[in-house]
Amino acid sequence: MSIHGKTTLPYIVRKIFEIQHKLYQQQSRLCSTGRLQEAFKVEEEQEFPKINEIKQEASSFYYPVQKPFKHDADIGEQFTYSQLRVRLAGPHQLQPKPDADDLQFGKIFTDHMFKATYHKRLGGWQKPEIMPLENLVIHPAAKVLHYAVELFEGMKAFRGVDGKIRLFRPELNMARMNSSAQRSGLPTFEPEDFIQCISRLVSIDQEWVPHTESASLYIRPTLIGIEPTLGVASSDSALLYTILSPVGGYFAGKETGGVSLLADPRYTRSWPGGVGDRKMGSNYAPTIHVQKEAAKQGFQQVLWLYGEDHQLTEVGTMNVFILMINEHGERELITPPLNGLILPGVVRHSILNLTREWNQFKVTERKITMTEIKKAVYENRVLEMFGAGTACVVSPIERIYYMGDNLLIPTLENSNSLYKQCLNTLLDIQYGRVEHSWAVEID
Repeated sequence: MSIHGKTTLPYIVRKIFEIQHKLYQQQSRLCSTGRLQEAFKVEEEQEFPKINEIKQEASSFYYPVQKPFKHDADIGEQFTYSQLRVRLAGPHQLQPKPDADDLQFGKIFTDHMFKATYHKRLGGWQKPEIMPLENLVIHPAAKVLHYAVELFEGMKAFRGVDGKIRLFRPELNMARMNSSAQRSGLPTFEPEDFIQCISRLVSIDQEWVPHTESASLYIRPTLIGIEPTLGVASSDSALLYTILSPVGGYFAGKETGGVSLLADPRYTRSWPGGVGDRKMGSNYAPTIHVQKEAAKQGFQQVLWLYGEDHQLTEVGTMNVFILMINEHGERELITPPLNGLILPGVVRHSILNLTREWNQFKVTERKITMTEIKKAVYENRVLEMFGAGTACVVSPIERIYYMGDNLLIPTLENSNSLYKQCLNTLLDIQYGRVEHSWAVEID
């Protein structure tokens, strides 16, 4: 190949290396496919159910998803996808791929990562890069280590029944991440450019996306303050990075059963005026002790309550839904409102979109207390309860222990349950059994 009569040797060398890299990835995978072979087989004549296109304007997202994103005036230059540099891992750095049947959540990571640094004194965001996975090197005075100046997101890439890889509503994750950044005094970014960078990263490590519908590739974008100064203030330097992890089910050993919950009003996860609606690590560290207490008592998760009236907020790290017969004899799907106490989940938003489009029952975002739940359980009016989130998608709830009462929830007793309907519909979209605008294909 030549340009203006000159051979472009660097271009040829780069293309040869990229081809070799793909061959090494394929060879590495051949040693670890194991029980995945059956997952490759898709019946061509199989008829998949059709889903009507959801009217996305039926329920606007909590955070602004407008284009272009409105940054603070002093952020400076933005990084763009066109600036992205790629440095591929060498053959000696490539790892064997795990068997999807043996995957645990967040234990294994892929060969590459994404990085972009921000320095206010240098004018803003610097050029982004994809590189081999490596440890971070930061100053011991970095603000993230002292004042928890950090935030993250949780996304997934799915290998569809047609072999294509898809993201699920990534623009909502970007909107939430930018809003968390603004609340943390960290720099915001251009959502579309970051989505393109993440897509490129997934494309490079595409052999890590499991060839099965029982697993997926978890995507963890993270933003931390790295300015090496003490003192509670905005960080003038930051690091945005993304790592990838092939994952199986979130609740190990509970593939078909329901989740049991400890509801202890002595503990609260968030409060009005706080950051319970942002995805920050500082929201999660204080919950670990309570989660351990729940596990000691034989429960899998914590049902987080708030206030003197013991309002339901979240289930572990999930949003919560209750399907019940209300006081007026109507079937009603209830989820706590976005009042600053709970995280505006992407799956939560999608379930609200779906159920309002189906129009099978009343769908309400409102406050609900344990007194109401307890009364409805005793009157056999609670039909189902389930959690919803990126990690678990939809998870049925079967038991709540609350102030000495063991409340049994008949979620698993319904043959045509709502949680299954929601779960199957979302999985159909994510794994490409139906075409939908929520699923974004990666080239």
